[in-house]
Amino acid sequence: MAPRLAPFLFLPLVACSLFGPPKPVALCNGKDLTGWHADVPAADNGAKVEPSFVVKDGILVSQGKPEGHLITDASYENYKLTVEWRWPGEPGNCGVLVHASTPRRLYGMFPQSIECQLHVGNAGDFWCIGEDITVPDMEQRRGPKEKWGVDGDKARRIKNLTDGSEKPNGEWNTMVIECRGKAITIWVNGALVNAGTECTASKGQIALQAEGAPCEFRKLELERL
Repeated sequence: MAPRLAPFLFLPLVACSLFGPPKPVALCNGKDLTGWHADVPAADNGAKVEPSFVVKDGILVSQGKPEGHLITDASYENYKLTVEWRWPGEPGNCGVLVHASTPRRLYGMFPQSIECQLHVGNAGDFWCIGEDITVPDMEQRRGPKEKWGVDGDKARRIKNLTDGSEKPNGEWNTMVIECRGKAITIWVNGALVNAGTECTASKGQIALQAEGAPCEFRKLELERL
C-alpha cells in the first residue's frame, strides 16, 4: 500500500502549473473606460464639456481637448507597459505618465509623476513632474545643473537618446516602458530611447494626457515583473 503522503509529492508540479509567470493584462477593455477615471479641470463643478477620452471601435482615444488626464484607478509597481499609439490627424502633444500620485501637482493640471513623452518628434523624453530621475549624461540632456527642478519653469525635460525612432504620421508606433524599482527604461519601435535610475518614486498610477491633439491607443498592456 502506498504511503498516505505520496499525493503531496505532486504538489510542486501543480503549484508550478497554477502559479506560473503572470500574463500581460490589457488596461483598456476596448468597450469603455472601466478601470480609469478622468481628471479634466474644465469639467469641475459639473460643467458640461465634451469628453476628453472615449473608446471607439476598440480604440481608446484621447481627443486632445478639453485638456486633462485619464488615470488608472489602480496603482502599479515593477511592470512593463506596452503602448501602441498613432496620430489620426495633425500630430501634436500627448504623453504616458507613470508613478502618478498627487492630482494637479503642476500648473493645476498635471499629476505628480514621470512623463514618458509622446510629443511628435520627441517620443521618449522624460518630463519630471514633482518627481525626479537621473540619467548618466544629465547636463548634456537636461541643461545646466542650477536650472534643474521638478516644479514650475525649472528644467524638467530630459531629452531622449535618438532621432528618427518614430514612424510617419498615421502609422502605429510602439512604446515599451519598463519600471523596475527606481529605474525607468523606454523603447520606441524597438530602439532604446531613454533610461533613468534613482527615480524619486517607484510606484503609482498610470495616466494618459489630453494635451491638444487627438491621439489613438490600440494597445495598453501591462506585464508585472
